[in-house]
Amino acid sequence: MKDGELASYIPELTKMNPEGFGICLVTVDGQVYGAGDTGQAFTIQSISKAFVYATGLVDRGKEFIGRKVGVEPSGDAFNSISLHPQTGTPMNPMINAGAIALTSLVGGRTVSEQWARILGSMEAFAGRALAVDESVYRSESETGHRNRGIAWMLKNFGIIEGDPMASLENYFRQCAILVTCRDLALMAATLANGGVNPLTGQRAMPCEHLDRVLSVMASCGMYDYAGSWLTEVGIPAKSGVGGGIVAVLPGRFGIGVFSPRLDAKGNSVRGIEVCKRLSKDFGLNLFSSLSDPCMALGRIFTGADAPSRRKPTPAQSAHLQAHAQRIKYLCLHGFLAVDGIEFVIRKMQQLVGTADFFILDMHRVDGISDSAARLLNQARLGFAEDGVTVVFSRIHNRMKIMAPLSRRLPLKEDRGFLSFEDNDLAAEWCENRLLESVPSDPGAMAKLADSPLFSGLPYPLLQEVEAVSQLYPFEAGQQILQSGQLGDRRIFFIQKGQVSVLVPLKDGAHQRIATLGVGMVFGEMTLLGPAPRSASVFADQQGTCLVFDADELERISGREPLLRIILLENLAKDLAQKLRSATHWITALA
Repeated sequence: MKDGELASYIPELTKMNPEGFGICLVTVDGQVYGAGDTGQAFTIQSISKAFVYATGLVDRGKEFIGRKVGVEPSGDAFNSISLHPQTGTPMNPMINAGAIALTSLVGGRTVSEQWARILGSMEAFAGRALAVDESVYRSESETGHRNRGIAWMLKNFGIIEGDPMASLENYFRQCAILVTCRDLALMAATLANGGVNPLTGQRAMPCEHLDRVLSVMASCGMYDYAGSWLTEVGIPAKSGVGGGIVAVLPGRFGIGVFSPRLDAKGNSVRGIEVCKRLSKDFGLNLFSSLSDPCMALGRIFTGADAPSRRKPTPAQSAHLQAHAQRIKYLCLHGFLAVDGIEFVIRKMQQLVGTADFFILDMHRVDGISDSAARLLNQARLGFAEDGVTVVFSRIHNRMKIMAPLSRRLPLKEDRGFLSFEDNDLAAEWCENRLLESVPSDPGAMAKLADSPLFSGLPYPLLQEVEAVSQLYPFEAGQQILQSGQLGDRRIFFIQKGQVSVLVPLKDGAHQRIATLGVGMVFGEMTLLGPAPRSASVFADQQGTCLVFDADELERISGREPLLRIILLENLAKDLAQKLRSATHWITALA
């Protein structure tokens, strides 16, 4: 596209390369995508108005700023003298009159301090130090006669206090700040990210003023093209006669476009077309109905489909097989807004008759709005009153998820929520509640004949095996086996207590792969031959084991081959069962 002309009312801008063209997009988690001249510097011009407005709101508050500058679209050009006829209040902060007023209202005891505040705020949004193009600044100052008239009118109505010409020079300087297309995208992404710069992590403004800034950008940011912009693009935006456009998609990303040829309204011709195409191709228009709340909810499955990795006793296993379907997993996705959470809650309400526990898997959740978190917490308490427990699992994005969820409701019965590191721990907690009705004898000792590994051994052979065992007591928290350990060929039969089998992860943490209780065996893979231990074993509670040396069992097998045959058959059956369970897990999660 070759349409449009360079801005000529500021002589220095006519020296720009008209072919400059860059597009940049920055996500709220700091991923930068760019094409074209994204590193070319140009002056920010009127785009600065949105960020100085944000600064003024932070420094003076919306009530004070609201008395000085309105928020109504003017429908006029950017340099129009749009003042309220009685009060002299500018129509909005995006026309020159409102922007000049805002420049005079930011925090600072002197004009110099105000300039330092403006520049520092813009740098926080951009995430780097910024400079002023002195030649453009002088050019604007030398030709800004209309703006001088506007400034004196604002002084006449009491909008500007002090010397209006000094504040006006700060306005000229802010418009002459040098930025790149990448800077603009990052500044927009900071607004999209709740006021926090996605790359530096620095908060440029508090969340409380974001809605005001974005709404004014949406209704007034494109001047007398604002109505067409909302219809065709539908994203809060701001343009500048330097050729830049910023657009903000809240909670998702910011867009920066640079192309200096302007249309008759002072907007970048290519920039507008880029934003139209992006909005259409990616479904970005905030007023469209492309966002589907049901996308917040993915897979639903039960505790029968994906039980915990504990190895229950026969009685426990029978009880869980009969009742584990009352544990429901719900996998949530994306950024959770009110409409998405409302859909999830409705689905949970439909399942209440068949559920005692909901495990909300948050692994793929990017964030949650404060209002959505409040609604979810209210629902959690409501389900609790109906005897249904809601627990959370795999919350990784803690800054964006834990903080809103952790804000307790102003109710005495709200004691917070349960959150587990992984689904296995969450499932085991729920299973423990289901098993509370199963009678158990805490002092009971398991018999070797009941073990899956030693099942089927003739009694004389079983006695011979027991004769070579040793009693091994352990305390809660004790490490019994270590992953990678060489030369250890012991096999453990749990008489009393419980242990967890853990595999090490690259980050130094561990992933639990099984919980073993009374009557279970671990370390049995050594029967297949000497090899390093593949996992670590820790005691969850105090107990005892019978320990067998594999070399000793092989010596018995030399005299009694039936021992080796039965042990290997039982081991093969156990491995086959584990494979079936793993396949069932994969099927449930697919």
